Amino acid sequence: MAYQNILIDVGDGIGTIALNRPDKLNAYTTEMGDEVTEVLRAWREDDSVRAIILTGTGRGFCAGVDLEHLKAHEAGANASKGPRLGEEDFLKKLPLEMVEFPKPLIAAVNGHAIGVGVTMILPCDIRIAAEGAKIGLAFAKLGILPGLGSTHLLPRIVGRAKALELVMTARNILAEEAAEIGLVNACVPGDQLMDRAREMAAAIAGLDPLTIAAAKRVINFGAEHSMLESMRNEESTSATLREAKAKRDASK
Repeated sequence: MAYQNILIDVGDGIGTIALNRPDKLNAYTTEMGDEVTEVLRAWREDDSVRAIILTGTGRGFCAGVDLEHLKAHEAGANASKGPRLGEEDFLKKLPLEMVEFPKPLIAAVNGHAIGVGVTMILPCDIRIAAEGAKIGLAFAKLGILPGLGSTHLLPRIVGRAKALELVMTARNILAEEAAEIGLVNACVPGDQLMDRAREMAAAIAGLDPLTIAAAKRVINFGAEHSMLESMRNEESTSATLREAKAKRDASK
């Protein structure tokens, strides 16, 4: 299926979604959000896709919300044929779905990521950025608050004090600093970004998908619970994993 705002590709177990409004530095619109949401929901059930990369085309990853789209929303108009900005599943439901997604999600930030361009990568499991890319939570400059669950995710990724600094100053940081504070896992030369992301995705895609899904669940659980609760969850999830593997193997 052809999309208007994204490009998709599937090969060797890796699905790639590229935001594709390069003339607007991939500025976000509800149509873009709807398309990303549709593809991720389809790939969740697609056994041929075992790891997913989210990236952008052109010079930017995502320059934030399209300002014309935002102005139309603030004026009470609908800038698209779909839901109004802020009412779409991409903002209201997809972040939770991404955190609970059974397959690894890797963000490959190829260029500037501002506003929603940052909050959309926080629910991803792994984030890699190109050297020199500017990353900024510019919401305060627009008089709005960050969304997509970022007020939950950001403090857990970079710590409360750094999260407050990034949000309240609304300053841009370079990918190099983002790597230093843990906002991204790694900062690499731009011409190596997709190779690094595909290499990582291929390594994960080559492992047992049931194990990978279970590993993500126990890590997410452990990050929010006590050690005792986490140990009990590891035990119960391991038992469930063994049963799922046995059932799968018996059906072959």
